[in-house]
Amino acid sequence: MSQTGQKPIVRNLSAPFFGSLFLIFLLSFSWSYLCAGMNEQEKSAESTDLRNQAPRVFIDCGRCDLNYIKTEIPFVNFVRDRKEADVHVLITTQSTGSGGTEYTITFIGQGDYAKNNNVLTFASKRTDTEDEVRNGYTRTIKMGLMPYLAQTPLAEYCSISLRQALAPTAVSDPWNFWVFGLSFGGRFEGESRRKTSSLSANLSANRVTPEIKIRLGFNANFDERKYIYSDETIISTTESESFTGLVVKSLNDHWSVGGYLYMSSSVYNNIKFNFNPAPAVEFNVFPYSESTRRELRFMYRVGFNAVTYREETIYLKTAERLWGETLSATLELKQPWGSWEAGILGSHYFHDFSKNRLELSTRLYFRVFKGLAVSLNGRYERIRDQLSLRRGEATLEEVLLRRTQLETNYEYSLSVNLNYTFGSIFSNVVNPRFGDGGR
Repeated sequence: MSQTGQKPIVRNLSAPFFGSLFLIFLLSFSWSYLCAGMNEQEKSAESTDLRNQAPRVFIDCGRCDLNYIKTEIPFVNFVRDRKEADVHVLITTQSTGSGGTEYTITFIGQGDYAKNNNVLTFASKRTDTEDEVRNGYTRTIKMGLMPYLAQTPLAEYCSISLRQALAPTAVSDPWNFWVFGLSFGGRFEGESRRKTSSLSANLSANRVTPEIKIRLGFNANFDERKYIYSDETIISTTESESFTGLVVKSLNDHWSVGGYLYMSSSVYNNIKFNFNPAPAVEFNVFPYSESTRRELRFMYRVGFNAVTYREETIYLKTAERLWGETLSATLELKQPWGSWEAGILGSHYFHDFSKNRLELSTRLYFRVFKGLAVSLNGRYERIRDQLSLRRGEATLEEVLLRRTQLETNYEYSLSVNLNYTFGSIFSNVVNPRFGDGGR
């Protein structure tokens, strides 16, 4: 029984209810966030694990856009040393008859992928842009990597699509494999006391099939240099024209027969006109089909040289008709350890065997061990056949401006480079900001 005048007690029953509801919501949100974070961590860990199981690939190509390849093929790990790679991708090139480039892409399996090798080719056209070329060889690399990717857990995430095949049709070539080229150019530079101008023209006609190769080319150059020194103007001009022709007939996978034709005119060499045909025969120790990886070629040619000189030579000649012969050997190797080219050439005239020439050349790029590579370029010529030397002393101006050929017994050049890199073996990341860091 309540007392008179005492206020009743009112209890807010909704407060505990909403408080409990808020607590449940907070716990649910926290649990969901925690689970989501765990899922993200699991996905990240799974992605990292997949990345670690991706094949390690070393791209061995001196003419390829490596940044583009890395961007377009994100499903492998690119490394910067072939010994760290699961797959060594060796890319070699050679010119095609149409003026394009054939890329021979050799996939060499290493480690767990040993003996899993393959070879694919891609041929660019002469008219292809740089983007079309790099897209072509990158697509070919991507296809060649699929067999290696199929042996990893990443195969589960790959899909294959096939374009609709075209019906086979006979190839009709109205040009009969002939490719023609025209180019004209000029370069002009100047300062207050020096001006130079150069003009050039080039014409070419080529036809290449498995049975025969024909290459014809004409080249013309004109250079003028003008110097102002102590109110005196010195003008130096040089010009040269040349035509080269080559015809080669394939006999089998080791033998070829053909001939050269060379015609020229040169102020520097004191030659008014030179006509030099030379039939030749060549033997390749290795099959020509392996030319992108290895060659050992021996060539013999005998030639007739009819020359008219601009000025009388040191041998008191204004024209000559001479016979001579040339023997050469060329070795070219492109292997996983690097590349090596070496050549030797000897020639002489029949009328006087003392008028001869010996040429030696080599170019080597060798990966000594992980991270260390050495490159060597060398050339040496022993010269005893300068029959076109102009009689009389050359002026200082002609010597400094290289307007006339000088007598010499030899020529040589040599360059050596060592390159050592160390640190992270991976090179997947491409960052184009600020270019390559230059100015």
